[in-house]
Amino acid sequence: MGSVKDLEVLREPTKERMGIGRFHFSDRYSVFDWGGMPDHIPYKGEATTLLGAYFFEKLEEMGISTHYMGLVEDGEVKGLSDVKRPINKIEIKLLRVIKPKLQDTDYDYSVYREEKGGFLIPLEVIYRNFLPTGSSVFRRLKDGEICPADLNLSITPLPNQELDSPFIDYSTKLEITDRYLAREEARCIAGLSDDEMLEMERIAIGVNDLITKEFSKIGLVNEDGKLEFGFDLKRCFMLVDVLGTLDECRFTFDGIPVSKEIARVYYRKTEWHHAVEKAKKKDRQHWREMCELNPEPLPEMLKLLISQVYCAVTNEVTQRTWFKDLPPLKELLKDIEEALKI
Repeated sequence: MGSVKDLEVLREPTKERMGIGRFHFSDRYSVFDWGGMPDHIPYKGEATTLLGAYFFEKLEEMGISTHYMGLVEDGEVKGLSDVKRPINKIEIKLLRVIKPKLQDTDYDYSVYREEKGGFLIPLEVIYRNFLPTGSSVFRRLKDGEICPADLNLSITPLPNQELDSPFIDYSTKLEITDRYLAREEARCIAGLSDDEMLEMERIAIGVNDLITKEFSKIGLVNEDGKLEFGFDLKRCFMLVDVLGTLDECRFTFDGIPVSKEIARVYYRKTEWHHAVEKAKKKDRQHWREMCELNPEPLPEMLKLLISQVYCAVTNEVTQRTWFKDLPPLKELLKDIEEALKI
């Protein structure tokens, strides 16, 4: 069970063969690495499932390998065009998840230098086209963790600045609390060669271009997003988890957030968020137990609006009316703007 989706294992993966599993996408949501929040967003699971399937099928058409096998409706595995109603299950190929060993406060990733294939790469690969106000990049610039040159810039960027070319960023995937990595550290801990690193980045740019193109058709800007990769049994890259959804990406319309960022904007103004930041500064490993406050549920009207945004985006990107009786997306976003007082 994850924070927003559950994994059903039908066949365990081994070194010799990939497994088979099913993702069950839930209406749960998570912000600031908290895990499941105290309430749920109606229809979010189905909207995310359908949009994720749409992009997986687009990538397969482009010749980019993924772990997607199809949507599960009434126990059968089907393509998106054959599904008759909103559903929340995807069947996938499963890779081994090899966790690095925690030694005191450091992680030992040496096992990845010995593995050949059939495993999840322990990185999140993040593409950045814009630097929105809430981007972690500004905190990292302030703390000296990165400098403008790392972003191919000569001076410190401004909030909401568009980058001349996408910046590929990295973070850990399997640590208790994820941390950002310099490119060379990311390559080393994952046991990748220089050529493999370049190939992974090439694929990430191609995925970014696809998502940007598809969302621009409905007037939305693709600001940033995350991807996860694995190696198949022949050590060829394959995209895993899910991508192109409002949970994995940050989209905007005229500066209005159109993603999980809506909830982040709301919660950043709460005392709970201040408590989270305070706890993380004290202990990056055990901050959750140390946090002095728990989050309150979203206001009912904002929760409804977020639900409608997830559904409307899925309708408009896939060009199919999965969810009925919705206001137009741009009308919903005006209400989001008013609710958040952006």
